[in-house]
Amino acid sequence: MATTTTSTPFVMRLIGALALDPMTYEEVEADRSATGQALLVVVLSSVGAGIGARGLGSGSLANTVFLTALSILAWAAWALLTYQIGVRLMPAPETRSDVGELLRTIGFSAAPGILRIFGIVPGAAIPAFGITAVWMLLAMIVAVRQALDYKSTARAVAVCGLGWVLTIVIAVGLGLVFGPAVS
Repeated sequence: MATTTTSTPFVMRLIGALALDPMTYEEVEADRSATGQALLVVVLSSVGAGIGARGLGSGSLANTVFLTALSILAWAAWALLTYQIGVRLMPAPETRSDVGELLRTIGFSAAPGILRIFGIVPGAAIPAFGITAVWMLLAMIVAVRQALDYKSTARAVAVCGLGWVLTIVIAVGLGLVFGPAVS
């Protein structure tokens, strides 16, 4: 008898990712067809950052595009660093993962970043970016724990925290070197 599996709709996966539901991350990890969805989440999160940053006074279209691109690059750096740290430097004995599995789960962990768009509301930019940054870190911890098959959340915290700090340093450095002049 053939079995059929039905995939959870994208919106439900997005809600599960926002809710930090480990089963959502497990499902996304196993579903090779979810790679495009994960990429869409990263792009939406980055666009949310670009638009939301207008509330910080960076109102030009050029700044919005630059910050969107910087957000995508920061995510990619975080993903790459997380993979290297989690799989190569700090693997657990049970760690079995490939790049695709980790990228899908990490992609969905960017879901809270979509809410950065609310930074466009006057006075809401700093809270929107602060809250979503912490929320994204928590989502990343769940995603990494599930994708890398860690039994210890502490290991996932260490991997994500180290990757997060290094990514912030890289993003700030790129912003200072290549970013628009602030007057």
